[in-house]
Amino acid sequence: MGFLLERDTINGKEGKAFITIDGRNQELFSIKNLEAIASIQSEDMAVVGTTTIQSKNTGVKKTGTMTIYYGSPLFTSMVMQYMNLGKLPYFDMQVTNDDPTSTVGTQIIGLYGCKITGDIPIAKLDADTSMMEQAVSFTYTRAAELETFHDPEQLGS
Repeated sequence: MGFLLERDTINGKEGKAFITIDGRNQELFSIKNLEAIASIQSEDMAVVGTTTIQSKNTGVKKTGTMTIYYGSPLFTSMVMQYMNLGKLPYFDMQVTNDDPTSTVGTQIIGLYGCKITGDIPIAKLDADTSMMEQAVSFTYTRAAELETFHDPEQLGS
């Protein structure tokens, strides 16, 4: 039976993310981490005649989080636009994993119809931190596999 070789694990630092907002593409150069999640929603179903509780899938909740180094005006500007004009901008993202040491190739995922949610700091100071960060939560309406990983060229034995 074969097993995955260490060289084919993906280095989390090898990749990038781009955001498209109002027709402009911008690399998220201050990003520390990003994760988009598809949470399968379900409901329990009980049936007379059995003690087994079954689960029926009912939908998918699409959310994400990222941590960026504080100092990028991008998300603060979105919040200010919403506070001042009542319009929260939507955006698209493209997230690429591309570790040149791995033989599984590159993965590119498109996230569409994104909007920020939750708390976004509009001003921040911290005497105990030399590199300030901020968390950004978002939702998205659609995802697409633009390029996918493939099986490794060789397995261990």
